[in-house]
Amino acid sequence: MTGPSIDETRPSSARVWNYLLDGKDNFAVDRELGEALRGANPQIAAVAQAQRRFLIQAVTLFAGEGGIRQFLDIGTGLPTADNTHEVAQRVAPASRIVYVDNDPLVLVHARALLTSSAEGATAYVDSDVEDPERILGEAARTLDFSRPVAVTMIGILGNVADYAQARAIVRRLLDAVPSGSYLAVSDGTSTSEESVESQRVAKQSGHPYNLRTPDEIAGYFEGLELLEPGLVPTSLWRPRPGTAQSALDVYCAVGRKP
Repeated sequence: MTGPSIDETRPSSARVWNYLLDGKDNFAVDRELGEALRGANPQIAAVAQAQRRFLIQAVTLFAGEGGIRQFLDIGTGLPTADNTHEVAQRVAPASRIVYVDNDPLVLVHARALLTSSAEGATAYVDSDVEDPERILGEAARTLDFSRPVAVTMIGILGNVADYAQARAIVRRLLDAVPSGSYLAVSDGTSTSEESVESQRVAKQSGHPYNLRTPDEIAGYFEGLELLEPGLVPTSLWRPRPGTAQSALDVYCAVGRKP
């Protein structure tokens, strides 16, 4: 089977984020943009780390007290330690996970590394976040949408330029899942001059990322029951006892569909 074509001349959000998380799956163009983003916003690597921690916490919550056994991870990024299926299947081995991304390098790694426990299942959908119909259609090969699903969208909705479209995408996904399903979202916010400058740098590089206000992120959860502590900076979502965390320019929340 012919592998996907990987363009090493243009930065990729998955690879830039991998670089900021001290990963090795990136190219010079990704490292260059990563350093430019770090120069514009020195907290950018901490933002990446906070989002990763939030994903792990949310999936652990869903698989544990939430009793969820189906996960739709949209905007997967490059595999690292404690991927969604590893976290979920560690708690509940029969968990079924569908990853969604459109980066060719992510696809290469997904085929090799995103393997499942014997009891569960793991699948990958090559799709843009802006095509929820394709996502749902392909995910239905692995997930049963008559049973609760946890939808995670970490750092991905900022790739949708139009906020109304981003909300419509979330609404379409939530309409497809039943009561008892969950949504976890974390995205960058325009809450400091540094974050706004990093947005300008990203756009200038030809890889725009659209920051939202906290109120706009809250809009994704309309009609859902927010879990404590509600909408907060991602670094402050259920911090580990005894750890000191500062607020970053990235907000998150977890909601349950009633």
